[in-house]
Order: sequence, then structure tokens, then C-alpha cells
Amino acid sequence: MSKAFKRVAVSVALAVLVVVLSACSMQGAGSLPASSDSAGAGSSSASAAVESSGTEPAASSGLATPATAGALHVEGTRLVGEHGEAVQLKGASTHGLAWFPAYVNDALFGELRTEWGANVVRLAMYTAESGGYCADGDQAALRKLVDDGVRFATDNDLYVIIDWHILSDNDPNMHADEAEVFFAEVSATYTDHDNVLYEICNEPNGGTTWASVKAYAERIVPVIRANDSDAVIIVGTPTWSQDVDAAAADPLAFDNVMYALHFYAATHKEDLRAKATSALDAGLPLFVSEFGICDASGNGAIDETQADAWVSLLDERGVSYVMWNLSNKAESSAMFKATCDKVSGFADDDLSQAGTWLKRTLAGKGSATASGVEEQASGDAASSNAAGQSSSGAAPAASASASPVVGAESPAHTSGNFEYRATLRTSWESNGESFFLYDLAIVNNGVDTASWSIDLPFNGTFALSDSWNGTFQAEGNTLHVSNVDYNGAVTSGGSVADVGFIVSGAPTLALQ
Repeated sequence: MSKAFKRVAVSVALAVLVVVLSACSMQGAGSLPASSDSAGAGSSSASAAVESSGTEPAASSGLATPATAGALHVEGTRLVGEHGEAVQLKGASTHGLAWFPAYVNDALFGELRTEWGANVVRLAMYTAESGGYCADGDQAALRKLVDDGVRFATDNDLYVIIDWHILSDNDPNMHADEAEVFFAEVSATYTDHDNVLYEICNEPNGGTTWASVKAYAERIVPVIRANDSDAVIIVGTPTWSQDVDAAAADPLAFDNVMYALHFYAATHKEDLRAKATSALDAGLPLFVSEFGICDASGNGAIDETQADAWVSLLDERGVSYVMWNLSNKAESSAMFKATCDKVSGFADDDLSQAGTWLKRTLAGKGSATASGVEEQASGDAASSNAAGQSSSGAAPAASASASPVVGAESPAHTSGNFEYRATLRTSWESNGESFFLYDLAIVNNGVDTASWSIDLPFNGTFALSDSWNGTFQAEGNTLHVSNVDYNGAVTSGGSVADVGFIVSGAPTLALQ
């Protein structure tokens, strides 16, 4: 069915609905509840990226779905339905499709729509990790999961985001060739679907600049536009989709483009909210395509007060938001308890704290624990870019008696043929603990090798919170790191990229 035909059908259906509601009203029936969405368009200094009609979109009544709002487009900083009404999408993201495929099912998507009050679901397809589309993943199986997810979303009157989930690959240009082919295929498949949005690079990181992301977007957006001239496209921003200010200063020259802002409430607080507000005031349309109510590790303390503060801002400005993640993974960001093996038919007792919060929030009931929003002092968030780097350039290594400095490099170490050092990319406090995110630079100064292992000495005891692209083992004050199957072979003069970890310990914990 063509988009034009569907729009006519929706308009006819709405006209019938108006007649029915009018008749019911004459018989004493209550009216539809007014939406709490409020307009938040700011100034137009980012006018190259957005074109405003000059008037604020009217607030929508009830939950906007494909059946009522139809194809979406961007006006000012807002999503708008095909009848000119302001639209705010709220929902949930899958975890990696390759790892938790069972949660892509018709029954669960139906529950999200009818029982939770969601109107969008995000399909997170990792690219570079094990099982990823551009790594060792089964591309046909992953594509089928995407197709199934779009079908289930469509059948349940949900909008759906197809997410090219870059993470350890850092710069989206690393797999731009594969992205071009993928988005050409899916946009051709879904050219007649009003409910499909495209997210072309989840979280650029590792020092990737906005100029690099912009160049990638300028390559991929036209690929989608060749098949779908008006679909909404979400573009990630640097530093794990936090540096929306960089995009606001130099936006893309395309219509119907939004910019990703990601946060984890126990880490990203008032400073990032201020950055978001400034970007919106500059006219940049934001979309929170991923967030959590825990800290940035995805498995730390939960802060519902800060989460509620975020939702208050997003609702006030009409910014759409999608929460991570639909799984029973044993981590605090998962929405289902690790002991629950269901993939649909969830009772409230099956939900984790994160899942309970989201269901309650989508129902408009707010937090059960927060008696008010307590903002942190601005200095508290100065080191809160926990998903990424808050300082460019190297800084002096910290002493054992002082907190380590973001950007600090450890002393260089050697192990056999390899020289290596670690750089502290960010640190944050959560629930009385200090967390530190490091990435590693590992260079082979000897002959070709099929494996590697290194040791990282700390100045005190620590706990390993998370890690990626390596095999990690904590022992006393030492972190042992070795290769995984796909990055053990290193040629002479070659290096190992995208290896990192998060540890927690005393505020003065640092590498020696």
C-alpha cells in the first residue's frame, strides 16, 4: 500500500472517528484526554538543519500511533504527525538482536503497545561486536530479525527504529560501505511504511569528531532518501551521542533529520541536561534514542530522581525517548528480572526496577520513590560524561593520593613483543562508589603473533564492572587482559583497537 493511499485511509478513518465521538459526546460520553506534550521550539540558529512552519505544532490528543498520526516529519525541534499535530514517541529498545532475539515477538510488542502505553520500539543491531552484522554475525538471520521486528511493530500499531548500532567500531565510517548497502536494502523494502525511522549510527565514540560523523551522514542519508524521500533519520553524535552541541554548531543540510542524545541517569545529570537544552534552544531537533535510569556502565546503581528530572525536561520540550533494554540480562538496565525466562506475558512481578519504572512512567504515574527532583550541583557532573571522554589531550597521571584526571595516560608497559598503555576516558560517582572507564592502546613491536596478554597494575583493590573486546580477569591489584578469538592475530607493527573496561574502587584508584 502506498503512503499516499494510507494517508487517505487514515484521514477517512479519523473523519469517521470525529463523527462517532461527537455523537458520543451528545449522549454524555467524556472527551478524549488532552496530551501533556508541550511545545519547545527554540531559536533558529540551526536553520540549515530544520525548517519551521513558523507556528508551533498543535498538541496531539491521546497516544500518537501510526494509525492516528501517520507518517512523521520534523518541524523546528519537534516530531509532527501528518495532520500537523505534535508527536512524542516513547518506548523501549531491544538489546542486541544477535544476543536476545527471542524478545522480538508479536506478543511482547503488543503488550508494549496496549499494556505499557508505548508507541515506538527500537531494533538494536550491533555492527562490530561478536555476532554483529559487520563482524562474525549471520547477516541473513539478523536481517530477518529486523524484518520480523518491523512486521510485529506494524501489526501492533507501533513506530519502529532500525538502529545501526555502532559501538566498539567507534567511527561509523569504519563500516560505511556495509552501512550503505544495508540502508539501501531496508529503505527500499520499507519505502511504503509510514512507521519506520532509521538510526544510522548509534554512538560514535573513541575520539570520533562531529566532522567525521557528518561526512558519514552525508553519505548515508542520500542512500535512504533515494528510496524514501521523507522518512525521519536519526544521526548519532560524538562521545556516545552526548555532544549535541557540536551538531548544533554545524548541522546537516537535510530535512527530517534528528540528532541522537543518549544518557544514563545515575551518571549524566544537570550538565548534560543543560547541553540538551542549549541545543534545543539553538533549534536542533533531538531524539533520545537510548537511555537508562542506571549509571553509564549499564549495570550500576539506579537513580530514579535523576531519571524523573530527565523525563520532565523531555516531556516539557516534546523530545521522544526510548529506554534500554528489553532483556533479562543480569544487569540493572535490563527491564526483566534475570530469573524470568518469559519473552512475553509479563506480570508486574517479572519486571526489574528499570522495567517497573518505565511502565509506570509511560502510564504517567511518575516515580514511586522520588518525592521531588533534587538537582546536583553543576560541579557534580563535570566528570559525568561516563559514556565517554570529557577532556581532549593527555593529562598528567594521577598520584596515589589524588583522584585520577580524565585524559590521563598510564605509564607505558611491555609484555613480550607488545607495548601498551591505558587512557582514562571518564569517571563518575554512583551509590558511594567511584567508576573509571579506560581504553587501551596495544602495539606489537615484534614479530607477527597469534595471541597476546598483558597485565595492568592498579594502586589499590578494584572491582571489574564491564569490559569489551578482550578476556579480563581481576586478581588483587592487577587486571589481566588477553585477546579474544577475533583480535589475537597481530602483525608486526600492528595494533589492537577498541579494547576497554570499567572498574570501580576508591576515588584515588589509578593505574601505575
